[in-house]
Amino acid sequence: MAENKDKLEVAVFGGGCFWCTEAIFTRLRGVESVQSGYTGGHTDNPTYEQVSSGDTGHVEAIKITFDPEIINYRDLLNVFFATHDPTTVDQQGSDMGTQYRSAIFGTTEMQEQEAEDFIQRLEDDQVFPDPIVTEINPLTKFWPAESYHQRYYEQNENKPYCQVVINPKIAKLRAKFAPLLKPQ
Repeated sequence: MAENKDKLEVAVFGGGCFWCTEAIFTRLRGVESVQSGYTGGHTDNPTYEQVSSGDTGHVEAIKITFDPEIINYRDLLNVFFATHDPTTVDQQGSDMGTQYRSAIFGTTEMQEQEAEDFIQRLEDDQVFPDPIVTEINPLTKFWPAESYHQRYYEQNENKPYCQVVINPKIAKLRAKFAPLLKPQ
């Protein structure tokens, strides 16, 4: 835990199903909490059913509270881009719809600029075979998802979706970012 809670920062990412992204980011050193929710849309206090319809404009997103003295925003961006497909519009794997689009919601102008610079470096280095379509927007409002979505993976590890979709993402995280992981 961080000694000084005033030093904590918040990052908000949409990278497909929030069950997947939450399971990934909770494993990182310096991450104090991860909350699944919705942002980027036009409906106040949306429900999962409303967001799933694709009519609210929201993204399934996670709000990461982190200690920048332990893990920096660039590290979070590295993990974000390595653990989802930022080149497919409105889709991650078999999850399709605007609610699954790749998006970064900056909590500061500096985060937005850092995300833009990061994407430009990825493009310049041709890290992905297709253009990156990740949106970068300022965070306006984050709506927490219903309680049954919070820490979903930890409560449902044996369900088929977790086994088939989330486990490979966690394996990739462990292989590629071992130095950033919390001790087990």
